[in-house]
Order: sequence, then structure tokens, then C-alpha cells
Amino acid sequence: MNAGWRYRLLGVLGVALLSAITVSLVNNASVQTAAAAVPVLSRLSSEPAGTAEFTIEVLATVAVFVGAFLPLYKPRPRRILDTVALAQKRVLVAMFALATIGYFDWTYRLPRLTVLLVTPMLFVALPAWFAWIRRRPTEGHERAIVVGDDPDLIGEVAREVEIPLLGYLCPTSAFRVDVGDDGRIPAMADGGHTHVGLDRLGGLSRIEDILVEYDINTVILAFEHADRAEFFGALDACYEHGVAAKVHRDHADSVLTSGEGVGTLLDVEVEPWDVQDYIAKRVFDVVFSVIGLVVLAPVIVGIAVAIKLDDGGSVLYQQERTAVFGETFDVYKFRSMVEDAEGETGATISEEDAGGVDQRVTSVGRVLRQTHLDEIPQLLSVLKGDMSVVGPRPERPELDTDIRTGTVNWQKRWFVKPGLTGLAQVNHVTGAEPSEKIRYDLEYVRRQSFWFDVKMVVRQLWKLFANATDAVFGRRG
Repeated sequence: MNAGWRYRLLGVLGVALLSAITVSLVNNASVQTAAAAVPVLSRLSSEPAGTAEFTIEVLATVAVFVGAFLPLYKPRPRRILDTVALAQKRVLVAMFALATIGYFDWTYRLPRLTVLLVTPMLFVALPAWFAWIRRRPTEGHERAIVVGDDPDLIGEVAREVEIPLLGYLCPTSAFRVDVGDDGRIPAMADGGHTHVGLDRLGGLSRIEDILVEYDINTVILAFEHADRAEFFGALDACYEHGVAAKVHRDHADSVLTSGEGVGTLLDVEVEPWDVQDYIAKRVFDVVFSVIGLVVLAPVIVGIAVAIKLDDGGSVLYQQERTAVFGETFDVYKFRSMVEDAEGETGATISEEDAGGVDQRVTSVGRVLRQTHLDEIPQLLSVLKGDMSVVGPRPERPELDTDIRTGTVNWQKRWFVKPGLTGLAQVNHVTGAEPSEKIRYDLEYVRRQSFWFDVKMVVRQLWKLFANATDAVFGRRG
């Protein structure tokens, strides 16, 4: 398979060129005349387009088809039949998009005859193109390696999988080595045999070189204590080079899996979102955050003034939070506690567990927390793309690590962008109940879609309205 950007470039250029060529063919006078001889098509205009109209037809068709084929630009390994089926599906999506555009009263609209003639031609040409640019596995065999951080686990996985393995990658620091008489620690060079029973091809930093050098098409993950940078670095390398990432069924707690796989191995699902849903989600995030910041501008000013009048301290509070794929980002909230509250007490409190009864919470802060208005500045994080409107709530890196050690499947949250609200929040589950929280977070991962996000936002806004009403008017007895 052509890897990385080369494959993406071939995919985009192929779709664009084939779309343009097909439009040129169907605008040929002979083709138009032949189409007019077909009883069903004879009712449609068969007059070839002029220069300006032809240019519009080409540009519109190319733009729609290039956009519709976004899922196939990912350099992921797929069977030929799967590639053909997905490509044909995208052709139909593009056709309906072109037909929909034709209903609008433009100065010039794409003729229906052009749409009808382009579709069957590209229904064959584009799947054939994507099948052709995908190289067959070397000699028809799977070429796999194990990548992990624990030699014992790597050895265990290597003994249980049925596919042939070329070797493994593991950090040198993972091996227990004896200090020599001279007090020096012997270095372990890349390559060579170990008790794992396979050739050690190097450390994790060599993964991209190894994938290319050995023409690897499958990577089996075997991480016992998954370091975020190493773990997602390995997954990113697999994604960029079109290599299938798999995990042993008994060690799938730290990854999202598709449930598909042969024997003891499961396929790792790096991106659970469908491309169209992902685009719709991002557009929704941007629109929601912009509208929220504009509409709430008077509230933001009022809160800032209230905090300043309360104790004269800073308006915003900054903290590091965990993000998607093992990254971290700075999140901002309206300050609801006294200045340097944690520095004075040495306490580390989860954002969801720091209750309003804490003595360090200011009088303004109590109202902000009860109404969740202290979360408004996080709309900036949503606008930047660090967060989404809906997703698992982000935790501090140190708390995230603590919870992970005692909660099965907690690492799976790393595959989804954190959000302002989530399924756990609308069901009144906080970080004080990590087992229950992860259950809701994983349910969101399985059910997530654009419309499911909209439903969660509506439920959360209703909850905020109820909280604000209670805070202002008090609970009715």
C-alpha cells in the first residue's frame, strides 16, 4: 500500500482527474446524441455546454467528488472488495449531492443528464483507481511485528498469536540489566535475540523506519503500562503508514476495538467517528462556541466584575487537562476559589469533586459552581479545537493517571476528544464514581453521532437552566 501523504495525494489527484475527464466525455456531442436515443434520457436536454457552463460543470463535479471521497484518503489497509464497495458508496453519495445542488435556482445548474451519465462511469472508474493504488502484501503473506513496553507481555503475545512475526520493538529501559563490575550499565544495541524469542528490531523511536524497511502491514500492540506519548506515537505511525493495528483479546482494556479480528487478535479503532459526522461535529462545535461567547458576553463581563469586586484577584483560573490521543492542553475557568488555593493547602481536587462546601470557595464562586457558569471560558477551548461540546470531561494528568491504575478501560477515553458535557454529566455521574463514569463514557463512544451530540446538549442546557433557576429563586419546598 502506498503510505502516508503519497497515498493521499494519489487518491485526491485520481478522484479529481477522473471526475474532470468523465465530465469532458459526457459533454462530447457524440455521447450526448447517443444518450438522447435512449427513451428515458431523451426527455432531458442533450445540448453540449458552452465554455463557461462546461467549466462550472467540471469544477462542481470535481469539488463534490473530492469531498465525498474523504474516507478513502486514509492510508488504511482494506481488502480489495471492501475498497471497491466503499468507493461505490461514495460515488452514490456524490451523485445525490450533485442532484441536490441542482434543485437550487442557480444562474447555471448542472444538467441532470450530466449527473446521470457521470455516475455509472465513475461507479466503475473510481473503485478501480483505489483498488489499483493499493499495493498487495508482499508475497501474499502478513508481515507483522509486536510493539510494546514490557518484554514479558511481548513474549506472551508472541507465543499466542498465529501469524508469523518478524520481530518486536521495545524500549531498552524495559529490560532489567545487571550493573557491571565497573559500575556501568551495559547498553543494548538495536537488534539481537532476547528471552522474548524474537529479534529485537530496536526501540519505539524506530517504528517508522522499521515499518518502511520491513514492509510491515500489521502491528500488534503489547503495552503493559501505556505511556501516552509512546502508545499514541505507535498508533500514529501505524495510521500514517497504512498499517493495521491489532491487540490481543486479553489485553484490549487500553484501546478502542472494532470487535473485528481473527483468532486472538482484535482490530484497533483509531478514529471511532465517521468522517461526515466528524465534520458536522466540528462545525457544530465552532458555531456553538461562537454563538455562546457572543450571547453570553454580558454575562462574562458581569462575572468578571463580580470576581474583582469579591476579592480583587484574577478573573480566570488556568489548569492543565488531558486531551485526545495522549496530549494535554490548558483549560480556563472563572476563578471560584481563593487565589493559589491548592498551593496553600497542597490539595489536588478533581474539577467535578470540588464541592461548593469547600472553605476555599469564594462567595461568588459558590454561585458560579452551582450554575456551572465558571465553565464558560472553556468555550474558547472548544473554538480552538482542544475540546468538543460533547465528550468525556477532561481530568488533570495526575488524576487521570491515578484513576487509570484502578479503573479498567479508563485509557479508552484517550481516543475521544474531551467535552464541556457528556453522557456521564447529564446522568449526574462525577469523577467520584470512576467505574460508573467510564461506563457512560464508553457508551458515548459506541453511540456517538452528530445527532446524539445535539441530544446531549439539549439535555445539558435544560439541566443548567434548572440549576440557575434553583440558584436564583431557591428550591420550592
